Amino acid sequence: MFNTIKNITMTLEDLGYKTELGKYRKKQNLDFFEIGRVILEHKDRYVVKTKNTEYDSELVGNLRFTANSKNDLPAVGDWVAISEYDENKALIHSVYPRHSILERKAVGKLGHTQIIATNIDFALIVQSVNRDFNINRIERYLTICNSSKIEPIIVLSKIDLIETFELDKILEQLNKRIKGISIVAISNQSHIGLDKIKSKLTKGKTYCLLGSSGVGKSTLINKLVGEKLMITGEISKSIDRGKHITTHRELIVTENGILIDNPGMREVGITNATVGLEITFDQILKLSHQCKFNDCTHTNEKDCAILKAVENGEVDSESYMNFLKMEREKDFFESSVEERKKKDKNFGKMIKNFKKQRNLDKY
Repeated sequence: MFNTIKNITMTLEDLGYKTELGKYRKKQNLDFFEIGRVILEHKDRYVVKTKNTEYDSELVGNLRFTANSKNDLPAVGDWVAISEYDENKALIHSVYPRHSILERKAVGKLGHTQIIATNIDFALIVQSVNRDFNINRIERYLTICNSSKIEPIIVLSKIDLIETFELDKILEQLNKRIKGISIVAISNQSHIGLDKIKSKLTKGKTYCLLGSSGVGKSTLINKLVGEKLMITGEISKSIDRGKHITTHRELIVTENGILIDNPGMREVGITNATVGLEITFDQILKLSHQCKFNDCTHTNEKDCAILKAVENGEVDSESYMNFLKMEREKDFFESSVEERKKKDKNFGKMIKNFKKQRNLDKY
């Protein structure tokens, strides 16, 4: 049985503390502040968990106004330096360096990223097998994980809703396209596979659940911790899709691992994911070195090794198309970042010249 650890004394290691944080703490003279981990973020307020208690926290002005973007502010999973100013209330003075950042392209903002969570060790990519099962989407999550050096685990949920031969067919498709990744098939209703998931969780390690709404992420957390912590919703019979119940990210500390639930993500935009794409599509990358031209686009060249592999069935055609799509998204994101930097630079010059001219006008 898994139990949550609430408002009782624990060690920092139970929260996922690593020795590198201690070195940084000493180097930056943060010893006078208490160290804690952000377990919940809601607008401008944060819940920070320490080894003794939980604090309702807010940012000090200096941290807020020196941040270049929202990504410089605390996110769920971050370690922070805090000071208590009232009972169970604290101020956040500094954010510790992150050993991993799970992020995606910010929706509707060119050249911007959105942090999903930080300091993650493993990602549980949850996808239900009874509705819009999509390997392309799984490859997207894998690319995001690989870009952040986070070990992915694929979780196929709701297997009780399909026949055994259908599950076997899905597993065959996955194993054909995705190599070397752990795949666990589970049912939250019959508890099939839950013991296998539990065996993969380690005390002090952080696991972030990723997936669309209605795939069973919150229900899985409830099953793993042995109590109903997360609100779950009914599945619409008309569209066979779950309601968007989880509205915020939350870190849950248990005796056998640290879990982070996420709102369902319908869009998983690719950012500067060169390394992630190379790892996810390593077979395609290896073949690209055999192309005749160094600048081969792998789309229409006569002596493209990748196109030949697709034609003879060595490379799955859908995986190839998914690779091209994400490669284009990555290139577009990177060009958007450069465009935004150029605009910011020009705007900075305009402000500087304006101030200079205003000072001259005074004399």
